[in-house]
Amino acid sequence: MSEPVKTDAPKPEESTAAADFTKYKTAAEIVNNVMKKLVSLSVEGAKVLDLCVEGDKLLERATGAVYNKSVKGVKVSKGIAFPTCVSVNNTVAHFSPLESDPSSSQTLSKGDVVKLHLGAHIDGFAAVSAETLVVGASADEPVTGAKADVIQAAWHAAEVVQRLVKVGNKNWQVTDAVNKVAAAFGCKPVEGMLSCQQSQNVIDGKKRIILNPAEEQKKGFETATFAENEVWGIDILIASGEDGKARLEESRTSIFQKESTVTYQLKMKTSRAVFSEVQKKAGAFPFNIRWLEDEKRARLGLQEAVQHSLVKPYEVVYTGANTFVAAFHFTIALLPAGPALITSPPVWYKPELVKSEKSLEDPELKELLNKPLRESKKAKKKAKADGETKEE
Repeated sequence: MSEPVKTDAPKPEESTAAADFTKYKTAAEIVNNVMKKLVSLSVEGAKVLDLCVEGDKLLERATGAVYNKSVKGVKVSKGIAFPTCVSVNNTVAHFSPLESDPSSSQTLSKGDVVKLHLGAHIDGFAAVSAETLVVGASADEPVTGAKADVIQAAWHAAEVVQRLVKVGNKNWQVTDAVNKVAAAFGCKPVEGMLSCQQSQNVIDGKKRIILNPAEEQKKGFETATFAENEVWGIDILIASGEDGKARLEESRTSIFQKESTVTYQLKMKTSRAVFSEVQKKAGAFPFNIRWLEDEKRARLGLQEAVQHSLVKPYEVVYTGANTFVAAFHFTIALLPAGPALITSPPVWYKPELVKSEKSLEDPELKELLNKPLRESKKAKKKAKADGETKEE
């Protein structure tokens, strides 16, 4: 994936936007360091629950070490923007079990396709990242077959989308391009998965991109045009199956998020207490029940909150048996000077580790992949000059 644009910390006279971007980058640096650690721990025999707990612990520790000076007497909020999830093989996303869950004993096996997903925020400016690795793979023993196809499809789709999320382009261009890339590798985007515009304390804004929508999902889905100064969290999820359809299974949901636009007076005392704890500990960001004081009380209290849409669940979904899902998530800002990748390139992925017999042949997409993420000033001047010459 393209290298992120490096920025220096803003000087006092610089704009608020520059200071906000620095907070995004600080969060991204934390996320990247935690991701490196988790990749190194994702070995044969590693327990999924332990990886999730360790990821959250590292995110809390790292965010707690920065921005500790109060601004005008107000402390800067910071912490986890998305709880650590470790989703294996055909598990699409959001798998972060509790110790009490039957699935909490799951361990990684050689050859497992593992998706790591996590995020951090500084002052509500969130950097979220996800990447895919295969346990035990090496240059001497690379990934092949369907696993390689799905990882290469997700990787190439992420690279293409980085170059399509630019001022003036539309969300449907991204949807169509991801479909084409996935098809080249004999794969399908996971049906109905969303990428969202971000802002302070919001990771699921109203402007959205949808992957592989069913006909009923297309109806009413709003066309969005990318605009300057927007920040987007892009979630690429590709399945090796023929349809990309995801379904619920027996896994218990452990990740939830408070809805900011819904108001309702909870009736149960337990529900009110749990909701108050959620507001205090997670604010506007997704949280894991594991973080709450009493798991049994939390599940009971959240039932009423979910029923009345005060809290939304991040359900664990799966594609069909014997399929694999690969994911890459990146955060990107559409700055006046051009797109800037906030999060860092994936830690694990290297071409020599993933050997697919399929390849991307579409000439337009291949040309797009060869373009830099951000045009140089020289290239912009040339394009402007060429345009003026044509007008004459």
